[in-house]
Amino acid sequence: MDTTPPSPTAPDLVARVEDLTKSYGTERTRVDALRSVSLGIRRGDFTAIMGPSGSGKSTLMHIMAGLDSPTSGQVWLGDAEIGSMDDAALTLLRRRRVGFVFQSFNLVPTLDVEGNLLLPFELDGRRPTTRERDWIDELEQSLGLDGRLRHRPHELSGGQQQRVAIARALATRPELVFTDEPTGNLDSRTGREVLELLRTASTSYGQSIAMVTHDPIAASYADRVVFLADGKIVEDKPRSAAADISQYMLSMEGAA
Repeated sequence: MDTTPPSPTAPDLVARVEDLTKSYGTERTRVDALRSVSLGIRRGDFTAIMGPSGSGKSTLMHIMAGLDSPTSGQVWLGDAEIGSMDDAALTLLRRRRVGFVFQSFNLVPTLDVEGNLLLPFELDGRRPTTRERDWIDELEQSLGLDGRLRHRPHELSGGQQQRVAIARALATRPELVFTDEPTGNLDSRTGREVLELLRTASTSYGQSIAMVTHDPIAASYADRVVFLADGKIVEDKPRSAAADISQYMLSMEGAA
């Protein structure tokens, strides 16, 4: 009896790429950062994307987020094929359907916490609806930011700044949040708190999250761990312990 779970269908996927290739340089100096990659991100899942330096994981994230364009293949966000969109359409799509959390926080230094949280709405030329305002208030309280709303980024610790970045990414309830090494500038205790917040966003709020990381401990918080090497997916594992992830990464480096 076949016990293999069925593959998710397109409606179950918040984002996907099919036969994706990304190349740089001319024909004589061509470098393939990604080679015929096909991957789907399931709705409500927390997915970690791992691999050695130069494996293509950041390139994959940038293309799936609409920050870079593919050389060939298709890129979907929900029901929208974004690989061939022009810059104006991509900018609007990212603003309304994608959230970002970066290692360097990327907060606006001249805005206080409240101003940073409302920035996605300002950029979209509107104010939050009553329902969105209630959601922002809930984020501020649950992330412990309600007492810091008038503070500017330089008045916050690194962990508090990353909490603001997470709240800003979640404020518009985007279809997918991309995080790039979100704990890279944090100490281990604060990093664990941030990872718990991301996992809670997935398990409690149904938020879809894709996290690029090289850290096995960070990846162990995810529902799924996708490994890349030399521009190709080499393994796709369910939630795994940090020690198992680390061992697999060591075996990849040994085989390189």
